[in-house]
Amino acid sequence: MRKLFAQPGFPLLFGGLSTSMLGDSVMLLVLSMWVKTLTGSNAMAGLTFFFMVLPALGAPLLGLWVDRLPRKAILVWGNFASAVAVLPLVLVRDAGDVWLIWVVAFLYGVSFVVLPAAVNGLLKDLLPDELLVDANSSLATIKEGYRLFGPLVGAAIFATAGGWLVAVVDAATFTIAGLLIATIKVTEAPAPERHSFRDEVMGGVRFLAGDRVLRHVLTGMAISILVIGFFESSIYALMDAFGKPPTFSGVFVTCQGVGAIAGGLTAGPAVRRFGAIVVCAAGLTALAASTVVCIVAPTMTVVLVGAAICGVGLPWTFVSFTTLMQRRSPRHLIGRVSTAVDVLVSTPQAISLALGSLLVGLLSYRQIFAIIATVILLGVLQIVLTLRTQIRADLTTGDQQAEVV
Repeated sequence: MRKLFAQPGFPLLFGGLSTSMLGDSVMLLVLSMWVKTLTGSNAMAGLTFFFMVLPALGAPLLGLWVDRLPRKAILVWGNFASAVAVLPLVLVRDAGDVWLIWVVAFLYGVSFVVLPAAVNGLLKDLLPDELLVDANSSLATIKEGYRLFGPLVGAAIFATAGGWLVAVVDAATFTIAGLLIATIKVTEAPAPERHSFRDEVMGGVRFLAGDRVLRHVLTGMAISILVIGFFESSIYALMDAFGKPPTFSGVFVTCQGVGAIAGGLTAGPAVRRFGAIVVCAAGLTALAASTVVCIVAPTMTVVLVGAAICGVGLPWTFVSFTTLMQRRSPRHLIGRVSTAVDVLVSTPQAISLALGSLLVGLLSYRQIFAIIATVILLGVLQIVLTLRTQIRADLTTGDQQAEVV
């Protein structure tokens, strides 16, 4: 890590991203909590997450501009735009204003497509390939670590002052992030040569389809994500089953943060020792195991243990896959590859959020969690069986910096 933070520009990027992540951790749970409080509906609260992932359907177009424009400028102005986008929340007063929360959730979703793609590109310009896993691990650790207090702070502000103050705090963090990133000095790779619009838009998708390792890992992740969204829709049903108010979901997410710190700190060494594919599959397995714990849990204390296990699995899954994607993707395509991944991941996520909003009214949370665990394990099998030769090679040789199959 010392070598990572000695790289020119990375400390400022880390500071800016950490600041905006703090605002995200305070705000994101509040959006659905706000809808639940105003409407009393678990289904409508679950739809908040659906609107957040909806922009990913247009990600290839956004990715094209990420590759055409300077990544630093995108991050600076994207953070400033995000600050403006959350401020309409100060106008929300009653259930008739829920649409405004959903609009902000949608705009948040746009930033979740554009900004991470720009970060992936800027990291490739700032860092050598061997430090990418450390960068991803450090960012994942701080992001998930905020779960220790961010959701609780957001819930506390929401319960005492109202959601408008959470929006102001979030806008301030975006503004600070933009100002910090603006001071980075970096020489970015030149924009790629332009081809036909259709060829450029589809460049990321074609690359993913042609890369055997990324294609199979992404398929397994997409299978799993097809049901992971059920969890977001049923979390308040879980709270109801144990007689807890909606705001107690902040405690649940905080326990996820405890596990996520352990997962973030161990993800980098695990990828170096076992390879990114194995760690990704292990992360998904941990997510399935966490749902099983919640199914059999007799008390909320045991449920919170399941939340911690889930927290470990999240950075293992996404740090390993992000590192694999960054290493295998050419610099001029990284924006489009990143946004193509968003489409291929967020499309099943959007479906699962919408379907989960319906299932929560038909099934118990235990039945829903059983479906989640079963399908995630099918996704793990897809990865392990199709890439078993590559996995054996990774386990034999350790870290694979940029393996090509």
